[in-house]
Parts: sequence; C-alpha cells; structure tokens
Amino acid sequence: MNNDVRIITDSGCDISPEAEKEWEKLLVVMPFSVVINGETYLDRIDIKPDEFYKILKENNEIPKHSQITAVQFEDKYRELYAQGVRTIIVYPINAAGSQTCSNAQLAANNIADELCDLKIHVIDSQNYTVGYGYPVLEACRKLDEGQTVESVCAYLSDWAEHIEAYIIGFDLRHMKKSGRITAAASFLGELMGLKPLISLYAEKTEVVKKVRGEKAVIDAAVEYISSRMIPKTPWCVCTTTHTESEKEFIEKMTKKLGYGPAMVEKCGVVVSCNAGPEFIGVLIRGPKRG
Repeated sequence: MNNDVRIITDSGCDISPEAEKEWEKLLVVMPFSVVINGETYLDRIDIKPDEFYKILKENNEIPKHSQITAVQFEDKYRELYAQGVRTIIVYPINAAGSQTCSNAQLAANNIADELCDLKIHVIDSQNYTVGYGYPVLEACRKLDEGQTVESVCAYLSDWAEHIEAYIIGFDLRHMKKSGRITAAASFLGELMGLKPLISLYAEKTEVVKKVRGEKAVIDAAVEYISSRMIPKTPWCVCTTTHTESEKEFIEKMTKKLGYGPAMVEKCGVVVSCNAGPEFIGVLIRGPKRG
C-alpha cells in the first residue's frame, strides 16, 4: 500500500461507517452540512439516515445541504500534506448537481505553487450515492493491492463514464417540493396510482417507465434496468424506508441477473434532501456515454 496516497470523497457517497473505518489509512470522507429548521448538522456525524427520514416525513420545510467549499478542500490538502501525503485522488459528487467538484479543483489550483510536490487528481464521479461510493471502495482495494495511481484514476474515470442511476419512486411529494428532480416535479398520474421509474444523468432526469402500482413498477424496473446493464457488471442499491419493496426488488433483480448487488446502503442526507424518504435507488454500469 502507498502510504503517501489518499482518496478524498464526500459524505454523499453513502459508504458505511464500517467501510470508512476499514479504509481509514487510504480514505477521507469529507462531510456535507445540512440545515434543518435553522439548525446546521454535519452529515454522518451529527445526523444519521433514519433520523433524517423521520424529519423529512414530519416537516414541511425542505432541508438544504451546502457544498464543500474550496477553503475546506485547501485545509484538507494541507493537513494531508503535513502527514506526508504527496498524491491525492478526489472523487466527489456529480459536478452537475453540486459545486463541490469544481471547488476541489479550485483548491488544487490555489495551492499548486505552495505545495508544488503535491499531485492532486480531481475526477468528476458524474453520479450520486453508492454510484460513486462503490468505486471509491474498489479504488481503495486497488491501491492496497499495489496498483498505480494512474491505473486507479483510469478506473474511476471509466466508471464515471458508464454509471447509470435510477429512482423507483413510491411517493413523489418531497421530490416535487424540492424541484431538483425535474422528471418527478412534472410527473402526472399519481392520482391514478401510477409509479415512475426515473433515470438521472448530469442535470437531466427522465421518466423512462410509468406503471400502475408498487408491485408492477418493481417488475418494470427489473426488466428495464437489467436491459441497460453491461452483462456481469456490478450493480448497487440505495434504500430508504420501503423495506419490503426494497427486499422484493433485490430478490427479483438477483434472480434476473444470476448474482446479487455489490453494495446495498441506506441513502444518506445529501440525496434524500432532494429525493425524499420513499424511493429505491439503483446504480448500474451501462453503455459508455458519448
């Protein structure tokens, strides 16, 4: 393992605290902050997913999360440099949805002359939640096995160019109020019992299927999402509060593919701020985007 290399990501990646602890010699997870009813909390430190879901269901106000600033990144770069780190890979949340990625690059530019022997590689993950949490953990494993920084950066860039994200929506009230998932905001048919399967890419969101009933949307999601996957590639799930539906989807998707998910984690504060507490997120490796 290279002791002078670190990977930085942010708390929107939704990797478990246990995985963060396992890879603490290689991995740094910088927390977002979230404002709830005028109070500021640090994600993963002051507030956990189940607490946040309860708040979302009981409050009309939409919580707001803030980006990680360039100053915060500069401070972290200097802190790691003082520990002997000379190479940093930064793999933050989708640049289309947050200034965090550009702030990481701005910070790298700002300290380039000051710390001239520190190499910083900022790579846009182009996705959300475990869609970039999974490859971050894989990158840690690759570094631990002795792979080069260049090969790990190539892996992360390639993953970002293939990742596809889907939301199986059970209750769109929060998504509509937040307005960030435009396909949900414009979705009609809820009074008729229709449920959407929504794709997310960069700033674009699109309803790719709309089906009557929760059981039917799970079946439709399995068929559509599996058809988009590159065969035998990893798939990941982020969960919220629909335990039985989550279990059903994972079982049916596993049966369809012949293998289970590579990662299942609860959706954290960052995505739930905009998507709410009642959906299943599915992340797959699909065709490379042009």
